[in-house]
Amino acid sequence: MNTQANMKLVMTKSPLPANFLHVDYPEVGDTKVMCLKHSPIPKVAKGQLMIRVAYAGVNGPDIAQRKGLYPAPKGASPILGLEVAGEVCALGDEVTQWQLGDKVTALVPGGGYGEYVTTHAAHCLPVPEGWTLAQAAAIPETFFTVWGNLFVRAGLKAGETVLIHGGSGGIGSAATVLAKAFGAKVITTSANSDKSAYCRSLGADLALNYNDDFVGAVMAFTEGKGVELVFDMAGGDFINQNLKVLALDGRMVSVAMQRGAKAQVDIFRLMAKRITWTGSTLRPQSIAAKASIAQELHCKVWPLLNTPCTDNKLVPNIFAQFPLTEVCQAHELMESGAHRGKIVLSLSKS
Repeated sequence: MNTQANMKLVMTKSPLPANFLHVDYPEVGDTKVMCLKHSPIPKVAKGQLMIRVAYAGVNGPDIAQRKGLYPAPKGASPILGLEVAGEVCALGDEVTQWQLGDKVTALVPGGGYGEYVTTHAAHCLPVPEGWTLAQAAAIPETFFTVWGNLFVRAGLKAGETVLIHGGSGGIGSAATVLAKAFGAKVITTSANSDKSAYCRSLGADLALNYNDDFVGAVMAFTEGKGVELVFDMAGGDFINQNLKVLALDGRMVSVAMQRGAKAQVDIFRLMAKRITWTGSTLRPQSIAAKASIAQELHCKVWPLLNTPCTDNKLVPNIFAQFPLTEVCQAHELMESGAHRGKIVLSLSKS
């Protein structure tokens, strides 16, 4: 489709620039491969909209992509960044649920680390009432991941107990507060006492150091029964530990592999306990699948986010905020594991 024909399908609030600033990485590697670059502004396809980005969240998949371990799917922007918040500045054909100027938070297929990004209109959600754009940018990747895995795939129910590894990170924090909001008991693991204290501040019923005997502590807390569900971001040598703490007919859902992509699994224990083990990655899922998660979040979670309350634990903790020019420092912090909560990039003054 030529540019003239494409523009007939697009409504814009004001003339858009020909080029935009974004993060680039000419080769895979450490943080030093990243730089800033100007490129032609992306085109808006049917069913999509364009967002003038105010803030972008920093996530583990961004680190993996920069290292060459998580390439962008076919057709997605190769630019880093999977979640943003900002203002709708252009509408593609057949987009009726949004208006120019709307403030949205969005899951994007790539391109979040830039002044402008396109995404599917069905993957956008309104900025919750009273939230800053920085807070709003910190929820799509984490909430989509947690809802799609912990609630849809693994079927967490009120009254059940879930063990959440990495409870102090962005994904773990979101899993903790959402599980508590929907009536579950939560046990978390993290690397040290400060992070355990942070997990307790989010509502964790028991916060453990994973360097200690978390299996024994979990079994004592559950009076020998075990947990109904494990939300696992560790993988590797933790898999068999997870099988030990799961109750009969328990479920385990894997969403990351921070301790390794391979494990020697005690298959007999899995069989004897009738354990169901599942998992998923978010980015390669279909447009329709991600739209379905967005609809469920809007229906079931957004009413809780829109409740004005100064101690609302669903409001994400922004641990650090960096301007786009300091993207290397943001990635270094993410890789260090020293953060509690979310890291965001500010593009409002880029």
